[in-house]
Amino acid sequence: MTSPDAPPRASVPPSGNSVIEFRGVHYRAPTGYTVLNHFDLRIESGETMVLFGRSGAGKTTALKLINRLLEPTAGEVRVDDRATAEWDAISLRRHIGYVIQETGLFPHYTVEQNVSVTPRLESWPRPRIRRRAEELLALVGLDAGAFLGRYPHELSGGQRQRVGLARALAADPPILLMDEPFGALDPLTRMEVRREFQQLQTRLRKTIVIVTHDVAEAVELGTRIALMEAGELRSIHSAKEFLRSDEPIAAAYVAQIRGLAPNGIEGGAQTPNTPDEADRAGNPGPSGRSRS
Repeated sequence: MTSPDAPPRASVPPSGNSVIEFRGVHYRAPTGYTVLNHFDLRIESGETMVLFGRSGAGKTTALKLINRLLEPTAGEVRVDDRATAEWDAISLRRHIGYVIQETGLFPHYTVEQNVSVTPRLESWPRPRIRRRAEELLALVGLDAGAFLGRYPHELSGGQRQRVGLARALAADPPILLMDEPFGALDPLTRMEVRREFQQLQTRLRKTIVIVTHDVAEAVELGTRIALMEAGELRSIHSAKEFLRSDEPIAAAYVAQIRGLAPNGIEGGAQTPNTPDEADRAGNPGPSGRSRS
């Protein structure tokens, strides 16, 4: 790992309306290991920024610094032009939706109770909470009548991920953080849920930060791709720029998958039409439980 005193390897010039900004951020773990080093990044309103790189690059650490699950060792992270240290941590987290790989659903809560966690904390009236839960399930492609009373163990992986996304959107936060959100799904369900997520973002225009080490996912979902390596920001590209980049690390990722796409890598970023109607309708699989 490079020294914390080394100059930054990459930065992003100001442009547009910055909603999230990292300014010279360092993060050193309690063990003394430097996870992020001179990290500068600006994320603009309504874009989907993908933090991309191999395991250990510092992607999840950067994500957790946005909602103050971690605090920077040096530098500052800003949300809506305020340093995160100036925000009340609870208020900040209610301003930001958070989706993780395993969804983090409470196993003893029904789908309705899981989706309604933040509205209940905000003391919304019960009829409003119920309406919002129904709206959100419809938004993520699940039938409220079939799913509101179910428990997480009665759902397939794709259904749980949709409920996790609905919960993150419950209070209509302007910012959404997603940490490997589709990584635990089987390949066909993952492609379907990614496609639905794209359609949802087209409608909602949230500011979204996604962590992934899946290059096809990065190219498919990202407005821009921030390539991270060893705790540093190496480069930033649009999806098309990333596919054509001569930056050595980006080029290595593209070369790795170029032969896997049936119509070339750019064609391969488009997922095939593989709808899982059981996930939407709530039909159980052969075992009597929903398919996973």
